[in-house]
Amino acid sequence: MGKLKVGLIAGGWSREREISLKSGEYVYNGLDKDKYEVERYDPSKDLLKLIKESKNIDLALIFLHGKIGEDGSIQGLLNLLNLPYVGSGVLASALAMNKAVSKELFRCAGLNVPKEMLLFRNQEIDPVEILSVLGKPVVIKPVAEGSSIGLNICHTREKIVKAVTDTFAISSEVIVEEYIRGREVSCAVLGNREPEALPVVEIIPRREYSFFSYKAKYLPGASKEICPAPLSSDVSKNVQGFAIKAHCLLGCRNFSRSDMIVTDKDVYILETNTIPGMTENSIFPLAARTAGLPFSKLLDRLVELAFED
Repeated sequence: MGKLKVGLIAGGWSREREISLKSGEYVYNGLDKDKYEVERYDPSKDLLKLIKESKNIDLALIFLHGKIGEDGSIQGLLNLLNLPYVGSGVLASALAMNKAVSKELFRCAGLNVPKEMLLFRNQEIDPVEILSVLGKPVVIKPVAEGSSIGLNICHTREKIVKAVTDTFAISSEVIVEEYIRGREVSCAVLGNREPEALPVVEIIPRREYSFFSYKAKYLPGASKEICPAPLSSDVSKNVQGFAIKAHCLLGCRNFSRSDMIVTDKDVYILETNTIPGMTENSIFPLAARTAGLPFSKLLDRLVELAFED
């Protein structure tokens, strides 16, 4: 049997382009070249090439992060090209990318989520109302960005107005959430109709970072990731149950990763990522290694899951 012809898609146009390229590089190096013939595509310059060569590709590996990649756009194109791909389809990708919509789905399904207010561009900003509804501090972030881009934690009226105004520069919709004080964790999920959760990871940014910001995520040594997280068995199972439920609610395929806050009493889900980072420092490969799945085997498993349907 010949090698599987794989189109590795990374780069793109989003604010997370740099991380996507790093994911693509790490995935390329991790793929077993005895099994796969790999051609790389950066949609920002290779889109027409990808379309023309799609009939010669057996499977696409999408490692685009952020808009026009993780939001269902590329997935829709690959559907039109009848090209199978690793990861979630159009609907799940779009739902997960929109934090306002995904939070409402989680809430209706009985998962704990932080209270929020949704603001629209050109809407009057009333910091007094925001603080009276959500308390202090509040978390301000775009509705559809990843990697904590545009995210701010604000304690005063003045900072709320500035953060919301700044965020409107990159997003037409802004979420303002109550701040949940607790331990930040993340849980990776593998599978389709019967997904399994990998070991939970606890994330501890260095003291100079007030939260798991873009720099805290990607600057080497800026955060400590502990896997398995030092949680009780019951809490770990609860976190894993939330991650699996989110994966299924959104209709995710193959893999996902959900971020949560664990308090003394509850678990709160923040969001689900349909294309988790796959750099050497990323959470998903760490969780897989802890579960006994080396990176090359993890990629083999993702390929198997892509063809399972």
